[in-house]
Amino acid sequence: MIVEIEELCFKRGALPIIDIPSWQLACGEQAVIHGPSGSGKSTLLHLIAGLLTPSAGSLRVCGRILTELSEAKRDRFRARHLSYIFQSFNLVQGYSALENVCLGMYLSGRSVSRSGARAVLAEMGLEHRFHHRPHQLSIGEQQRVAVARALAMQPQLILADEPTGSIDPRQTDIVISTLRSACQDRNCSLILVSHDHRVVQQFDHQISFMHLNAGISSEAEVAP
Repeated sequence: MIVEIEELCFKRGALPIIDIPSWQLACGEQAVIHGPSGSGKSTLLHLIAGLLTPSAGSLRVCGRILTELSEAKRDRFRARHLSYIFQSFNLVQGYSALENVCLGMYLSGRSVSRSGARAVLAEMGLEHRFHHRPHQLSIGEQQRVAVARALAMQPQLILADEPTGSIDPRQTDIVISTLRSACQDRNCSLILVSHDHRVVQQFDHQISFMHLNAGISSEAEVAP
């Protein structure tokens, strides 16, 4: 299993946000977790990424129990094994598309390969955009650069937080289908969270966050 959750709880102060009795994701599996905005989906991704520490319970990711790692070791573990795709892209504005992908390789601790970066950008249909900076790209192209950067880090698991929230329906279909195909080719697991029905329908493995987060009543849920 790539992710194993048992009795996972997270509180902000005294307010419970996450209470998941049990959940697993197999290696190479792709899942979409859907639910309304502000229900805690992003908080769950942050826990899986080791950006937040659980209040209680067990969380094993890529074979490691994250609570057993110090903050510095979690940072190194995350860089080596995970990639995170943000809705806001998080591209470095002064860097070209190629340089942004190379930066992802560098931060993951892997050797930087410009030819490898070009190959993954071409896979995203961006072979004509290598030297364009983010402000010279469409919103959809920027998101595909973010996907290319995540893939170039050669992760075991990609976490995608509302990755199509800022792009139009046509670009949404392109980004999701390209991301899913690339993950399948690499046997890379994928957890994507979304409240967009069009995105959810592209996945066979669909999980209702409200059902998954069974220990939290709808009255208790707050924005992450």
